[in-house]
Amino acid sequence: MESKSMFKELKSDLPASIVVFFVAVPLCLGIALASGAPLFAGIIAGIVGGIVVGVASGSALGVSGPAAGLAVVVLNAIASLGSWNTFLLAVVISGVFQLIMGFARAGFIAYYFPSSVIKGMLTGIGLLIIIKQIPHALGYDKDAEGDLAFMSTTGGENSFSALTNALQHVTPGAVLISAISLAILILWDSVLSKKHKIFQLIQGPIVVVIIGIAMNYLYQSGTLNFSLEKDQLVQLPVAGNLNEFFSQFTFPDFSQITNLEVYKVAIVLAIVASLETLLCAEATDKLDPYKRVTPTNRELKAQGLGNMVSGLIGGLPITQVIVRSSANINFGAKTKMSAILHGVFILISAITIAEIMNMIPLASLAAILLMVGYKLAKPALFKQMYKFGWEQFVPFTATVVAILLTDLLKGITIGLLFGLFYTLRHSYRNSHHMKDVATTEDGREVHHLVLAEEVSFFNKANVLKTLNAIPENSKVIIDFGKSKAVAHDVLELIDDFQANAKTKNIAVEKIHINDYNTLHLD
Repeated sequence: MESKSMFKELKSDLPASIVVFFVAVPLCLGIALASGAPLFAGIIAGIVGGIVVGVASGSALGVSGPAAGLAVVVLNAIASLGSWNTFLLAVVISGVFQLIMGFARAGFIAYYFPSSVIKGMLTGIGLLIIIKQIPHALGYDKDAEGDLAFMSTTGGENSFSALTNALQHVTPGAVLISAISLAILILWDSVLSKKHKIFQLIQGPIVVVIIGIAMNYLYQSGTLNFSLEKDQLVQLPVAGNLNEFFSQFTFPDFSQITNLEVYKVAIVLAIVASLETLLCAEATDKLDPYKRVTPTNRELKAQGLGNMVSGLIGGLPITQVIVRSSANINFGAKTKMSAILHGVFILISAITIAEIMNMIPLASLAAILLMVGYKLAKPALFKQMYKFGWEQFVPFTATVVAILLTDLLKGITIGLLFGLFYTLRHSYRNSHHMKDVATTEDGREVHHLVLAEEVSFFNKANVLKTLNAIPENSKVIIDFGKSKAVAHDVLELIDDFQANAKTKNIAVEKIHINDYNTLHLD
């Protein structure tokens, strides 16, 4: 049934898969370069992420492949293990760990990330794409395509110094291609796609890539008086025949199976890759116009299988990736067939048309990614989050800024800390409420304090402040009627208050304390 439903939307999935394919190829190569790995390792990871993970995954629109967030981890791991083949063994073992996590139902972690942080992640990635692609659009390509870290792993620059340097090293030929490409994409998106179905079937990015190849050919032939350097084009490894193609596959060094360092690297890879996958799956579901929900445990199993296969044949570690997933959604994909087909296209192109692919200007792809970035980080979203109040806006903004200045996982962590602060603040403020003050016949004030459903040790200070404010010669009723769990610290505080209340002539009455099975939360 699933295979039939995948082919059902082929008219939407096929054009989207071609767009994702064009976006994915330079990202696969760039991430491999940033990771200090063989370039072909990125291509292998793209193929496996598309086909193997695509088939096994339950994500409708998520696209998997080599991840920018793992580039620094991979770079350091290769150096610490001493060889590429030993690192591949760590990738295989990390896949085994992910499979175990999937069967252990560890995917529930995904549901603990607040909506404000996930939206901040999407916006931060969108802004990061824009910042990282502007240099490529201007023809300044010192930073590897796909490197999303604040500090470049290849160029010795940061995100903002690269922008400054790009303005001083503008390539007119690249700027012309970028400008024409952006004009086509904007026209296609805002006008042509609404005019006729043919413009929905043939996506604007496909036209942009074809025009980019044509313009590069005109540059090379001298018809147009511009030129592009080799590093301003896609650079797929070219195999002369099938034997040369398969000779680029490498295999793990299983003689290192007893090396503890391999297992340490594998654990780090499994944890980071799983977190990044779960975050991206959550973000992708938010972008999905049909609001489908990815089964997270199945996704961990699919990623584990993908990493095992990728490691066995010489590929980089794999995660679900938001840049390709958002491009997939933005350009009309409806099922996971799009992700699978993009992997098939990477495989076919690497075998047959690598030379043609190497004529695609990075400026053309930069224009496509600039559009993807803009759709992720629309200014209206900042306005919307601000309207939701500080509790939503602060974690959102903190996540955006932190992602721009650090990396994806650190940015998410900082956003979570801000979200946790507001959660604790909310909990602190909502530990109890006071009913209207009554008066007894003898003129004594009666204060009725009703405890919340759950009162943790975080609420201790707030409860104490309220009790200390009760005036002398009055009565206080402490009502446990709504409480299901009260921390031991708070119960102890109430007992101490009751013991000392006599000195102020305050009568203390505890009610409904036995009506519920009140738990002592340590």
